[in-house]
Amino acid sequence: MAANGIYIKKRILAPNEDSVFAIYNFAVQLSALLLKLIALFHPKIKLFVEGRKAAIPYLQQNISPGDSIICVHTASLGEFEQGLPIIEQLKKNYPEHRILVTFFSPSGYEVKKNTSAADLVTYLPMDTKKNAKKFLDLVNPKLVIFVKYEIWPNYLRALSQRSTPTLLISALFKESQIYFKGYGGFMRKTLRHFTHIFVQDAKSIALLSGIGIENTDISGDTRFDRVIEILERDNSLAFMENFKNGRQVLVAGSTWPDDEEVLVPYINTGESSLKFVLAPHNIKPEHINKLKSSITKKTILYSELENKDLSNCEVLIIDTIGLLTKIYSYADISYVGGGFATGLHNTLEPAVYGIPVIIGPNFKGFKEAEDLVKKGGVLVVKSPKEFFTLVNDLTKDEAYLKRTGDINSTYVSENKGASIQIMAYIRTLI
Repeated sequence: MAANGIYIKKRILAPNEDSVFAIYNFAVQLSALLLKLIALFHPKIKLFVEGRKAAIPYLQQNISPGDSIICVHTASLGEFEQGLPIIEQLKKNYPEHRILVTFFSPSGYEVKKNTSAADLVTYLPMDTKKNAKKFLDLVNPKLVIFVKYEIWPNYLRALSQRSTPTLLISALFKESQIYFKGYGGFMRKTLRHFTHIFVQDAKSIALLSGIGIENTDISGDTRFDRVIEILERDNSLAFMENFKNGRQVLVAGSTWPDDEEVLVPYINTGESSLKFVLAPHNIKPEHINKLKSSITKKTILYSELENKDLSNCEVLIIDTIGLLTKIYSYADISYVGGGFATGLHNTLEPAVYGIPVIIGPNFKGFKEAEDLVKKGGVLVVKSPKEFFTLVNDLTKDEAYLKRTGDINSTYVSENKGASIQIMAYIRTLI
């Protein structure tokens, strides 16, 4: 009652919901205009704008009136990976349906536009009333699934009006979000348009209950199921067998320049018997060449591997995409980038292999990283000096190395199963 009481008080003090929603719609329209202008000078924004312009014609060309479509919307590459276990199960269990995956960001679309996991892949047009109507009239989905944070008011209103079953999966809610603020009434109303919400933790359930939303379940995070699938596939890579050559390997994935400022000094000391694989987030030639030139040990690029003996190389730089999850299977120690920069990348991909994971200090808001830091499987460094000490400790103490890795593999195993629960619910809808 206390939670509901607080909610009622907020409703009384909050601005008019229709007025706020009108402001939201104006902001979306204005953003669309500004993005068109910015696209003239910014390549990534140009992809964002041009991709959306092509979305409706693409669907018109590829959808027939009799098609039965299930739509899964993801923000970017990370959310696609999060939704992939569900996408794969939908395709397997409902072959009479076509799977449409939509993206918000070019970072996801450009990498996965040709994925075999879906029948159709495109951008989701901007969240306006007109776009929502046009998109849904054309697609006429039998089920729509949004992943994690993708909550678009106009699309959800339109789906609710059509009585289309609509799910939110792997969601994570925090007190700081707009839904729990006095001015967030129109977004609270948006959440009520979901048929069901599957969340990652009990705190999310409590927050939603506090604003009167009860059509929820704790399923956990589908990413655990995704990384378990990665573990079970064939991860062998001939070039990594040749490179490792019986030595311990540290694999640093999705690194940014700030991460590399921590890694490179240690690599250059020559005091460790480790070999190193660096997979930078930015694989543009200018960055790759700068990184390579900063390393004093014998270094080779993935693009230079043909007919080369890697057994005597000390550092391998991966200047392509799509290999990192398999490369992690050869690691004895891993480093995941982003913790010194814009945001931590995926720690579960190396954790599933039962190896220690090292990260930078900025990991707040990444639940699995927060959990594993507390447990001791993910280890935090704040400086090159701390990295130096930690890696030396791990390489010199086999028991410490194994104990730390075991924490990670156990955590992943204990948290699998979200996809089973979500699919069981979907079977009640289709």
